[in-house]
Amino acid sequence: MKIAEVNKKWSELQRTLATEFDMDTPDLKVVLFLIGVQELGKGPQTFSKREKEELMHIATCRLFSAMGFYELRGLDEEGWPHWELVKPIPNYTLLEQELIIKSLIVDYFEDTYTF
Repeated sequence: MKIAEVNKKWSELQRTLATEFDMDTPDLKVVLFLIGVQELGKGPQTFSKREKEELMHIATCRLFSAMGFYELRGLDEEGWPHWELVKPIPNYTLLEQELIIKSLIVDYFEDTYTF
């Protein structure tokens, strides 16, 4: 996707999520948290600060698995997914990282949901 298309679809996704979840426009961290909760598959619940960080990590691994950087290794005894880095992620600039993550998030939602 081109930069303008990614940004347009990202904005549409933010508006949709804000409406669906009755919240302010979510930033990148909030969307990563939502993906992490979805990937955990245990539904809404109260999470500790550490668990929230782990959920965002799960989301990041899940998203970057689409590019072949991570593979799911399995679930632990509590049902939390564990990912393994299988090839190094290039040293993208911060702007490149943000654009790639937004693009992967848009793809994730397009593949999983219609918005």
